[in-house]
Amino acid sequence: MEGTIYSLIPAVLMLILVIATRQVLLSLGLGILIGAFMLTGFDVTGTLSLLWQEFYTIFYTDGALNIGNLYLLSFLLLLGVMTAFMTASGGSRAFGKWAISRVKTKRSASLVPAVLGIIIFIDDYFNALAVGQVARPVTDRQKVSRAKLAYYIDSTSAPVTVISPISSWGAYIIGTIGTILAANEITDIGAFEAFIQMIPYNFYVFAALLLVFLTIMLKLDLGSMKKHERRAEETGELTDPKHTDIPGDLNEEFHPHDNGHIRHLLVPIAVLVVMTVGLMIFTGVRASEGSADILSTFANTNVNFSLFYGGLTAAVVSILMYTGLPSGKSPLPKVLLEGVKAMLPAIYILVLAWMIGSVIDQLSTGEYLAGLVQASNLNVAYLPLLIFFTAGFMALATGTSWGTFGIMLPIAGEIAAVTDPSFIVPALSAVLAGSVFGDHCSPISDTTILSSTGAGSHHIDHVLTQLPYAIIAAVAASTGYFLFALLESVLVPLLATLLVVVAAGFLFKPETNS
Repeated sequence: MEGTIYSLIPAVLMLILVIATRQVLLSLGLGILIGAFMLTGFDVTGTLSLLWQEFYTIFYTDGALNIGNLYLLSFLLLLGVMTAFMTASGGSRAFGKWAISRVKTKRSASLVPAVLGIIIFIDDYFNALAVGQVARPVTDRQKVSRAKLAYYIDSTSAPVTVISPISSWGAYIIGTIGTILAANEITDIGAFEAFIQMIPYNFYVFAALLLVFLTIMLKLDLGSMKKHERRAEETGELTDPKHTDIPGDLNEEFHPHDNGHIRHLLVPIAVLVVMTVGLMIFTGVRASEGSADILSTFANTNVNFSLFYGGLTAAVVSILMYTGLPSGKSPLPKVLLEGVKAMLPAIYILVLAWMIGSVIDQLSTGEYLAGLVQASNLNVAYLPLLIFFTAGFMALATGTSWGTFGIMLPIAGEIAAVTDPSFIVPALSAVLAGSVFGDHCSPISDTTILSSTGAGSHHIDHVLTQLPYAIIAAVAASTGYFLFALLESVLVPLLATLLVVVAAGFLFKPETNS
């Protein structure tokens, strides 16, 4: 069943179950189980063995500890600890009081995560978690639902990172493009130049970013987002009270210290930012072996290592600042435990997402979808449109933008090189656009998981509330790629993409805003 239409079954079934039941752990577990049965020919003993192997390899691979995964999981725990101590010290409450005197409207509060999401473009993981920590006290005060905050974070992190050459994504993509150009003997353009030329062809990114700011300005609450925003406005409940397994949310676990100051929030966050970015540069320079330019630095940086030690330093600082407060605060072990517990739901989801991603990879789901593109005899002018949809569905089903890049970029480059090399730049850009679109829609995407974690939103609430916005941006991007096929130029299709987003914004604008 590998590499056939049947390989889609686990991913499709899992997506249906997630949407129908909103039980992400159950849906992921069933998707993994069915995929494992398919891989072992429905042999029970073999399936159990495979499931154990998949779980085991998350932590131990090729005879050695999987340090990257352990770093990321540990960072989540450290982030929970840091958040708990910032809350218990009264830092979050003090920052909220300070912000409410300056950020006086829901609209201006919403601009905080949107603008920060664009400024922090170095890495999507870091973006999702750091922006959530900074913006949450501000948006909470203005009754912005956590689902809306998660949307702002998710729809600015990957879109900005994927078009920035000075980022972990950009460096990886540029390296991949260089290999593709060399393999197809294309010498009239360099990898960096190709990446820069690809930016305006990434219609989905610009549509998604524009829609974020239109949503803020026009108060667009689409689909189930309307319910979350109404509840937050009328009752002050920022999450659905039916959900208790919200990652990163400490609820009322302890009373904030009365002597807390803004520094108890800002200092740990500043330490996190400085240490993480500094370590990303340090590890990138050290691994560049003498050619330490900006691109090689970010191409070789160790993101998970940097996140872990940056998080560890910030967590220690938050603990030390908390212990320096006068007596009358919550016991340190209780705060520590509550911080760890707050992040366990995110870790459960992430581990299962890694497992189903591995199962789907072994079923060759991505290769099957990519093969459909290669087998098509479509006019080359429509290649970016076809690739956009294929990459989008692949990222949705597999939950990984990078995995989709790895499979689809070489295929798109090869098809364009063989048919018409002038289409290689828009074809490669369509891969990036579709991958980010699918990533935004996928409940098993790590960036989607981390965005909901950073915002303190229930994971499936975030997935379902973001979906209408992602679809609007995808429809706009599709319009752009269709016009590109007719005109074979970038300016008019890009403008048309943005106009479709603006038109959709005013079409769905609430009457009360008229």
